Amino acid sequence: MRLILFLLVLSPQLSPLLRPASARGGERGGNSSGFTGHTYVGRRRLLLEENHLQKLDKLAQGYMSNSELEMEVKSFGQRCANISRIYSIGKSVMGVPLWVIEISDKPGEKEAEPAFKFIGNVHGDEPVGRELLLLLANWLCDNYMKDPLATLIIKNVHLHVLPSMNPDGFSLRRRGNANNIDLNRDFPDQFFPMNDDVDGRQPETKAIMNWLEEIRFTASASLHGGALVANYPWDGTHNQTRNYYGCPDDDTFRFLASIYSRSHHNMSLSEEFKGGITNGASWYPIYGGMQDWNYIYGGCFELTLEISDNKWPTADELPMLWEFNKMSMLNLAASLVKTGVHGRIFSSDCGGPLPAYIAIKEINYTIKASKEFADYHRLLVPGGRYEVVATMPGYRSKSTSILLGNEAAGAVDFILDPEVASVGNQLRCGCDCSCDNMSRHKLLLFWSGPQLELSFIGIFLLMFLCFLLKRRTIFSYFKHRQSIGPRRSSAA
Repeated sequence: MRLILFLLVLSPQLSPLLRPASARGGERGGNSSGFTGHTYVGRRRLLLEENHLQKLDKLAQGYMSNSELEMEVKSFGQRCANISRIYSIGKSVMGVPLWVIEISDKPGEKEAEPAFKFIGNVHGDEPVGRELLLLLANWLCDNYMKDPLATLIIKNVHLHVLPSMNPDGFSLRRRGNANNIDLNRDFPDQFFPMNDDVDGRQPETKAIMNWLEEIRFTASASLHGGALVANYPWDGTHNQTRNYYGCPDDDTFRFLASIYSRSHHNMSLSEEFKGGITNGASWYPIYGGMQDWNYIYGGCFELTLEISDNKWPTADELPMLWEFNKMSMLNLAASLVKTGVHGRIFSSDCGGPLPAYIAIKEINYTIKASKEFADYHRLLVPGGRYEVVATMPGYRSKSTSILLGNEAAGAVDFILDPEVASVGNQLRCGCDCSCDNMSRHKLLLFWSGPQLELSFIGIFLLMFLCFLLKRRTIFSYFKHRQSIGPRRSSAA
């Protein structure tokens, strides 16, 4: 009895401890104090978020703010105007311009050269990339015509640098953008019908997609943080399981990832990832990622580079991270002209450039030559023999075998012959035939429509006048012969 009385006295103090654990996340109960498990968890989460933001704000000291980044980009454009062009591909949710630095010996001009893009700060709380990409741009500018690698890249590649894809996430100190959307899950996916609603995509995602419609990038890399590894496609699997799932160019991607890893200070020494590289689906599958979308829809070989174990290291670590990653970024960009097979495609009937397709036998992936110059740039693993095939509707396909060396790219131009119809007439020329293409185009426009009808009438009248004049001349000739009599023969 004494025990029972003792428990009754203690019951008010024990009741919170005897409350079911599920009540912490359930609906608010009838506690008159208003302090329930739900509100406790909410306040604790808020406190943790506030502490986390305070920590990130402290870590952000020494990093460029969005306004400072914009000033740095524009300052670079003025200082290095001879090799750069500054432009924006769009704006973030909060209206911050997405600034790009193009670096080339002929910035803004279209050339028969490969294009490469670096993208930083895809996730707002992974800011190392935005700092390193500005350092990369300045290093190239300072070492142009001094360092062979800098000169090679600037003279032979159009390099495009987007320091921050997610400026809103950076200012808000969080992974997602201002709408709290993970931009690396916002692209159309090959396995699942996610993100198919065009209106539902984020403005930053749309900007990247429109960018690839304007510029034909050969390869690309996005800079992330939180690990130390070079990640390559595929990033997901058709059944959402975690296992190695390689794309058609798996060997080429492994080669490109290894270029970055081996050039890095210690990435290739990773104990977690053999050689410092990994297949995305083998690491952990994601869907709606930018990497796979680039390869499938943009014809662009993209890597996802995890360049720092710490997502947001202190600013005093940035010089070290730059030294660790500098040669990796330079060698990856230079690989576009140091490896693979490159060339142009022409039509034999008019000699003009032909935007045909290039395929490699036994690799189920096709790239298209550019419309302006019909140049193509096909990345491949060095040291192998490949059969390169050029195809174009209305033309006979051609192929050739090439052996790629370990230190030099291959060069193969194609001249395609038009197919011949059964009646013996050649099919219409599919290229932009030139001997002064613009003049010929204007001439065709002039000799079409009403002008064509008037031309036929004029030609008919001219022929009729010639007929009358000829008839009059013949009549006069015979009349003259009759007046002078038969011609005399000359003496021997």
